[in-house]
Amino acid sequence: MNLGSLSLSTSKSSKPMVSLSFSIPYFTHWGQSLLVCGSAPGLGSGNVKKGLLLKPSHKDDQLIWSGCVSVPPGFTCDYCYYVVDDLKNVLRSEFGMKRKLVVPETLIGGESVQLRDLWQSGDQALPFRSAFKDVIFRNSGDLKVERPLGVFENKSDRDDSVVVQFRICCPDIGEGTSVYVLGTPAKLGTWKVANGLRLNYVGESIWESDCLIPKADFPIKYPFFPSFQTYLYCKVQKEGNIGLESGGNRELSLHTSGRKQEYIVMSDGLFRAMPWRGAGVAVPMFSVRSEDDLGVGEFLDLKLLVDWSVDSGLHLVQLLPVNDTSVHKMWWDSYPYSSLSVFALHPLYLRVQALSERLPEGIKEEIQKAKKQLDKKDVDYEATMETKLSIAKKIFDLEKDQTLNSSSFQKFFSENEGWLKPYAAFCFLRDFFETSDHSQWGTFSDYTEDKLEKLTSKDSLHYNTICFHYYIQYHLHVQLSEAAEYARKRGVVLKGDLPIGVDRNSVDTWVNKNLFRMNTSTGAPPDYFDKNGQNWGFPTYNWEEMSKDNYAWWRARLTQMGKYFTAYRIDHILGFFRIWELPAHAMTGLVGKFRPSIPLSQEELEKEGIWDFDRLSKPYVQRKFLEEKFGDFWPFIASNFLNETHKDFYEFKEDCNTEKKIAAKLKSLAEKSLLIESEDKVRRDVFDILRNVVLIKDPEDARKFYPRFNIEDTSSFQDLDDHSKNVLKRLYYDYYFQRQEDLWRKNALKTLPALLNSSNMLACGEDLGLIPSCVHPVMQELGLVGLRIQRMPSESDVKFGIPSNYDYMTVCAPSCHDCSTLRAWWEENEERRQHYFKEVIGVDEIPPSQCVPEITHFILRQHVEAPSMWAIFPLQDMLALKEEYTTRPATEETINDPTNPKHYWRYRVHVTLDSLMKDTDLKSTIKNLVSNSGRSVPASAAGKDTNNNKNQGEVIANGSTKPNP
Repeated sequence: MNLGSLSLSTSKSSKPMVSLSFSIPYFTHWGQSLLVCGSAPGLGSGNVKKGLLLKPSHKDDQLIWSGCVSVPPGFTCDYCYYVVDDLKNVLRSEFGMKRKLVVPETLIGGESVQLRDLWQSGDQALPFRSAFKDVIFRNSGDLKVERPLGVFENKSDRDDSVVVQFRICCPDIGEGTSVYVLGTPAKLGTWKVANGLRLNYVGESIWESDCLIPKADFPIKYPFFPSFQTYLYCKVQKEGNIGLESGGNRELSLHTSGRKQEYIVMSDGLFRAMPWRGAGVAVPMFSVRSEDDLGVGEFLDLKLLVDWSVDSGLHLVQLLPVNDTSVHKMWWDSYPYSSLSVFALHPLYLRVQALSERLPEGIKEEIQKAKKQLDKKDVDYEATMETKLSIAKKIFDLEKDQTLNSSSFQKFFSENEGWLKPYAAFCFLRDFFETSDHSQWGTFSDYTEDKLEKLTSKDSLHYNTICFHYYIQYHLHVQLSEAAEYARKRGVVLKGDLPIGVDRNSVDTWVNKNLFRMNTSTGAPPDYFDKNGQNWGFPTYNWEEMSKDNYAWWRARLTQMGKYFTAYRIDHILGFFRIWELPAHAMTGLVGKFRPSIPLSQEELEKEGIWDFDRLSKPYVQRKFLEEKFGDFWPFIASNFLNETHKDFYEFKEDCNTEKKIAAKLKSLAEKSLLIESEDKVRRDVFDILRNVVLIKDPEDARKFYPRFNIEDTSSFQDLDDHSKNVLKRLYYDYYFQRQEDLWRKNALKTLPALLNSSNMLACGEDLGLIPSCVHPVMQELGLVGLRIQRMPSESDVKFGIPSNYDYMTVCAPSCHDCSTLRAWWEENEERRQHYFKEVIGVDEIPPSQCVPEITHFILRQHVEAPSMWAIFPLQDMLALKEEYTTRPATEETINDPTNPKHYWRYRVHVTLDSLMKDTDLKSTIKNLVSNSGRSVPASAAGKDTNNNKNQGEVIANGSTKPNP
């Protein structure tokens, strides 16, 4: 088959066909090719393996891929470009919407239609994410279609001319604005708007029009090398203001096909405006305080937070996860990243007084009393949950029949039945067995559809309890939906948070046990947050099993999120490249390995002269280490935890050879008052001895090993001979920083697109910590927005990040929920404060010991002036702009302590949103910071100038525009 010239006609008629050619510039690596696949036969009918393979050719410094097919007039299809290997396996695909191809029915056959496309990368698809399309640029959706896509207004019926159709995507168009093409040819106005080519709106943010350009405008300068003409697009507002797109001039060249009638379609991608930039506020839902809430921030409080954000010039509100975490039914559940269900919302955020319009006086009085009792400095998680569910149950008993029989509830139930019924059944079983550990549920430990139907049957004795869980989730859905819609209409992006894991005792691990590696735990290696690493306790994912149904669980999860949020943060995005996997019996995060990863094989080690694998992979315990660590207390430790293998060398006893076993034994000894030091200190010291290994043996394959993190810090390593040290240091560096890169890149390119394609939300990745070199290129390719925290620079040679050097595809912030606030950070370390004051602020004086408003203003201004797409500030950092909001000790404003796995997440803002709404000084200060930096502000905060853009191209007094040199 000649792949360069296919026919898509299925007719036996000899009617003349149209020659349709594809052309796209794209640089590939060796062994890669470009392919176009469409929805019609001949272009693969959606099967990439059967698509049209393109051929490469060089033009100046570009590699152009092209191919040709024959189609009948009136031919239509969707198509997309792919990078493939020699077997047509997809290596990379375009992002965004499929391209639409329309060959006009007015053609009679025999014509040549050339499609000149540009690759659609991930960042070019961002304007079509719901954060922009449905929120920030939402007014652009009101444009009326002026003509259908792909219609040629001009006809190529002369040998000396060619029809050129210009097509540009403009997702942000103000009311009354027109789009023009200006350029060198007379048909493009010779750079004068009055004579330029006005484009028509054809829908989906696309503008196009065509003109007849004489071939004489493209003289042959050299043999076979025609010259080119230059052009650019511009926006013309109804007031007459002209905005020329940024960047270099575009080029139009003529490659004659030898046919008399030629049509060229210039699909030029996005209008090149100066990058859009906005600002936002980050605050956990539980931290919000209002006059209407009951002990904790509630979904309906978001409406007031949105109003405050608009008044303050902010386009985004960012929350922590809001899923139900009621695993233990105590304050441990305050940890928002340990989901009981990735679909269910947390009852904590329910506004009980909004459950009914006809609340009895007794319940109203109970609510008012509870509001006073729970209006505390911090969240009282257990009391708030107990109170809300108690009141909600009383209202449910009064209104259940009316609610459950309503059409809105029936619609909610039918759309969410797949997760709602297992969730309700799980909650019932959790309460019945008094544990969420479903392995303790007897016959119900193993989930089946039959068991679920019996548990949720209308005939069951506990059906009322099942319905109560339905009822709570329904009202949470209604209240969050109301707040989300309100945010959209006010031009504020609501940004959610996608936790990297789920609790091992969750609905998801009960229903989909095969999707999780239940004998493992998820964490992070030592980094800025914790020098000993982190152990989050979540089971790791079985990606191989998940891939069998194209990641259906993930796709459903993102689809559910997309009902409420228009953007989301991917927690620990590094986990989609590789995850730090620990054995389930581990309590700390130090002795783990990456999954997936290429281990050190026994054969590889033996070739390097490494033989004693027991010595390297078992805790190396000598008497001298015990004496150094425990002093005179060492014999007690040895007798209780260790066996002597030979003189002055020990191994751990079977009943205490894991961290969990050690912790259990220490607890028993402490209860008997046998410890002379604190239980915590002894536990840390015994753990240090247990983790004194050089290699970690793979529990599933004894011939595979992984170097322990920070290998050189161990006394086991330090006691080795020089040859072994040198070999192991080299292999350590190779394992952590070299051999995995290609594997991790491929892994991310399999998993992350499944997330990105399952919803229309704007995706931002939390890429902090130990960053493999493959991460940022993959994020850039996929159009993922990264995170930059100034105190955690991604560059190893600087102490503080430089916001003015940040990439556009980032969110920048001075702090986040996983570290101290800006005030606390400033005040906790004098030496660091002095260094920052001198090196960053540029003042060689003794800095103030307190983070005064002037310091806060400087740091926030640094960030809003950064090139980053988003500058998002914790609410605590914004409140520090005003002295009256800094009376509370700064350390009390910290949301999370990553070094404490049992941290109580309970911080509440000490001022109500109602009061903040009245504080015009603070709102004005924040709005001025944002607007003066050139960032967009919401319409009602900016007046008519919705996007506050000052970068619409150069305007000349005579109404023409200068082309770029």
